Amino acid sequence: MKFDNDAFLKAGNDLLEKLLKQREWEQIKVKLPSKQYDVIDFFSGCGGMSYGFYKLGEKKKVYRHIAAFDIDKHANDTFYSNFGSHPIDYDLGNISNKILDKIIEERRAGRQNPLILIGCAPCQGFSAHRKKDRQKKEDTRNSLVGAFGRIVAHLKPEFVIMENVPDLLSKKHISHFDEFKEILEEENYVINTEVVNMAHYGVPQKRFRTVVLASKKFKPSIPPNIIAESKDFRTVRDAIGHLDIIESGEISETDSMHQTSKHKKNTIEILAKVPKDGGFRPKGVGPKCLDNVNGFSDVYGRLFWDKPSVTITARCRTPSCGRFTHPELNRGLSVREAALLQGFPENFIFEGPFDDKFKQIGNAVPPIFSLSLAVHVLALIAENNNKMTK
Repeated sequence: MKFDNDAFLKAGNDLLEKLLKQREWEQIKVKLPSKQYDVIDFFSGCGGMSYGFYKLGEKKKVYRHIAAFDIDKHANDTFYSNFGSHPIDYDLGNISNKILDKIIEERRAGRQNPLILIGCAPCQGFSAHRKKDRQKKEDTRNSLVGAFGRIVAHLKPEFVIMENVPDLLSKKHISHFDEFKEILEEENYVINTEVVNMAHYGVPQKRFRTVVLASKKFKPSIPPNIIAESKDFRTVRDAIGHLDIIESGEISETDSMHQTSKHKKNTIEILAKVPKDGGFRPKGVGPKCLDNVNGFSDVYGRLFWDKPSVTITARCRTPSCGRFTHPELNRGLSVREAALLQGFPENFIFEGPFDDKFKQIGNAVPPIFSLSLAVHVLALIAENNNKMTK
């Protein structure tokens, strides 16, 4: 299924309509066992995973997003600016069942819709990019995967969604996933896990992520119906080629999010020597240490115009952290460019300090993918409800 690029520039509305048509929404609707599902997003960040469920809730009233939880102040402010509700600032590693029940009871306001829980715990501790930290002690954030499992066991939702980096399933970190899996299996959940490439869902970026779905009633299939084969992947040009031309340290007059870092003179001099449109840093250019080690070939590299971006990270504003240099201009990415490459709509606003905006973007689930997932979850529930009632 190939989409017109304009569909991605209208806050997800056109894309959502096409996804619903592809999955035959009218047939899904009549087969759903409930008219509405309550959604809670744990570790909500700036709202990347919530986005699809909000959009489908607005469009079809089938999702009611009742709560989000996160302890990141700036991400919570961003969430509020875009969704109109403020996430609950509470440490989920220490939240008691009593407090959790009280909060959710207030948010549900007497309704008893089936629950869908989202839990995208922080992934930085699992990331393979953290080379300098490999010898350090275990990252305490990793235990939050198990904490989410305990929340699931207590609340007993209809459906569970989790996303994380592929390294969650690596030998070094598999114990955290195994803890989560064992907790859910003790509660009779059936779990399915796959690593998917977000480029198949319209994200203009090669981004591989572990997706985990769970239900008590059936084994959920993964992935959702893909919307783009490799020949149709969205590219850097598709995503950011239309933006105003701005130089290092400038802000667009038409979009306050289209702002770049003010690089040092020597950084700009390095970038000027990198060939345009996908070029690598020439040997002998930049810090000498880069010529003496392996594994940093993308440092100061430029993005290709007509290929998907590399994986967008929290440090994507900095050319010295990877292939994050503009295809033509001698600067790193702007906030808006990073967001568009991460699959955010063009009207999304990020709050907080300049660096923190990039952190929020790099840590987010691509909103375009969340649209596909929100539709897929309902299709699974409808399809398996139909099978069970025959």
